Amino acid sequence: MAFRGWKTLAGAGFGAVLLGALAGSAVADDTLKLTELSPNGADACFGRVYDAAHLKAYPKQKVARIFFYYGHDPVSRPNEEPPANQDTSYNGFLTTTVRGAKKPEWASSWCNKSDPSDPSSGIGCGMDCDRSLASLKVDDKGKLLISGLSPDVYLDPDASESMSKAEYARQQLGSGDDNFKLDPMPADTCKAEFARIDPIDPALGDPLRVRLKPDQPFCYGRDYDDAHLKSHPNQMTQSIRVFRGPIELASFAADGDKANWPDGADIAVSVTTRQKGARVTQTYSCQGEADQWRCAASSKMSDFSCDITQKEIFLKRGANGTMMLANPNSSLAIVDLCSKAAHGKTKSDDKVYRLQAMPQSACAP
Repeated sequence: MAFRGWKTLAGAGFGAVLLGALAGSAVADDTLKLTELSPNGADACFGRVYDAAHLKAYPKQKVARIFFYYGHDPVSRPNEEPPANQDTSYNGFLTTTVRGAKKPEWASSWCNKSDPSDPSSGIGCGMDCDRSLASLKVDDKGKLLISGLSPDVYLDPDASESMSKAEYARQQLGSGDDNFKLDPMPADTCKAEFARIDPIDPALGDPLRVRLKPDQPFCYGRDYDDAHLKSHPNQMTQSIRVFRGPIELASFAADGDKANWPDGADIAVSVTTRQKGARVTQTYSCQGEADQWRCAASSKMSDFSCDITQKEIFLKRGANGTMMLANPNSSLAIVDLCSKAAHGKTKSDDKVYRLQAMPQSACAP
């Protein structure tokens, strides 16, 4: 993805709409149905780590470590935000580490018989956006054969158009990354491998849904001094506030559902730029997604009246009680979100902010 570290709908399978008939019967009753992969219905793990001799003999293979987990989500953790409209049909999880990489990449899928009426048919694994992950088969020795693995399995569907050819080729898997044969392994081995993707940082503390209560106001912000602005000449933001005040609390009290907090929570973002010096405020409506809040610009209580629902920001817990705000798509209210200047990718330094907790008075109008 273009904005590493912040999950969007195209990445990691969170919050996306599932397509195809395969999704309907995967783990609806919490039972693993594919006995070839899991004879006893328990979570199953397959993996292989290639040694230096193998990699030297196969220079077109980028993958140095590969694991496939058939079972329940090994990546999401209890202290993350639950995905919006969480879908339990994902039952196949692939993770690979390419040569020289410090941690793995991963993809989620749902796996079923290619032909449910034919017990001898192979296993197909589908992904979001009507894509295929791979075909699976277990041989007579219990090894898992993976074929048909697309080299762009970890890339967004539109990556070929949004990336240069060189960058697209760099992020793809190699031409030799297919037809893998994986050994059966204990489920804990796969869980440990997937844990390498996003290790828990104790300094992060509770997720935002726990730290921030539905019936309590909050105020986070940052004021940038002259020294900082001088060293960041492309930064427009002089002061920023993210808050929930009486208006946002009343809105959630009237229409919100505490059981699904933070889905439907309104937040306000105010920005003062050093060019104009006037504060601009925009309201966003949020939902929990993975370890972040995904917030779409709202017409409620905003300075703008055009259709801005596709303008988004992301909130994420930071270390030691801070809050991170990401603005990857020029969706922050630095300029009129209805103007042409607000379209396209953010080109300035106004992309990611580390905000400190502030007294509520610091966010007052």
